Amino acid sequence: MFLTKNTALPRRVLALICLGSMAMLAFGMYLQHVVGLEPCPMCIVQRYSLVLAALLAGLTAIFSGRAALIGGSVLLLINVVFGAFVASRQSWLQWFPPEVASCGRDFYGMIETFPLQRVIPMIFKGSGDCSKIDWTFLGLSIANWSFLSFTSISLIAVALIIRLANNRRR
Repeated sequence: MFLTKNTALPRRVLALICLGSMAMLAFGMYLQHVVGLEPCPMCIVQRYSLVLAALLAGLTAIFSGRAALIGGSVLLLINVVFGAFVASRQSWLQWFPPEVASCGRDFYGMIETFPLQRVIPMIFKGSGDCSKIDWTFLGLSIANWSFLSFTSISLIAVALIIRLANNRRR
């Protein structure tokens, strides 16, 4: 598990992704518990994706082998692409809200009441809560910033995978 010349930078980048993801989660908790913004079902799915991104990046940063770094980066990429999809869907709902805006059930209420195969489509349908914009920074909503964050992490993961794969061939 020693730092090698070819894996030191990817491991540092993954550690920074882990720290950045934890910082975004902490900010989300601040918005929820201090400011009083309640997350919608799509926000909660994005949080889970961000938690998984932090875990994957952190655990992958521990390993020094190229195969482990590539594998972890691929899993990270798959996860953040999913997170970006959810954030983009929520951004779409915010830009083009449904005509019938119903608050719907909360995320935990849906999971307790319905089987998982019914909950997942309900989440992506969105609700009045998911199309509501409660907070903005520089003109972008939380969902917009979430999309930009997931997209940035995915581009970094792709760059890491390419770098590690090219170093293998040398």
